[in-house]
Amino acid sequence: MSEIPGDLKFLKSHEWARVEDNGQVTVGISDHAQGLLGDLVYVELPNIGDTITLGGAVAVVESVKAASDVYSPVSGKVVAVNDALSDKPETINEDAYGEGWIFVVAPDDMDQMADLLAPDDYAELLEDEGH
Repeated sequence: MSEIPGDLKFLKSHEWARVEDNGQVTVGISDHAQGLLGDLVYVELPNIGDTITLGGAVAVVESVKAASDVYSPVSGKVVAVNDALSDKPETINEDAYGEGWIFVVAPDDMDQMADLLAPDDYAELLEDEGH
């Protein structure tokens, strides 16, 4: 199993969220998720300015095997997207927790982050899934 960074929180649907110093939240999919999907060939990004809701589908990642929605860990407004993924979606495969980020949201309510899984809880979830 891959290393899970300690500064992230997770959704059960395998998205990660990192609170940045400016209070914005960067979102991507976990290394586990990209591994299940396989080689990514396309990423459908949200638009800057989109209003998104907790648990709502915001983006789509497509691999040769499947397409998968990317859900938001918080409600708020999209303030940045990783345009580099349009030309190089495989960046998520190569660096899921770094250069493979998908979008950044300015959250309406930071308390929503408290409901996400801590890294240890996420690791336990993966073990329970039997992977």
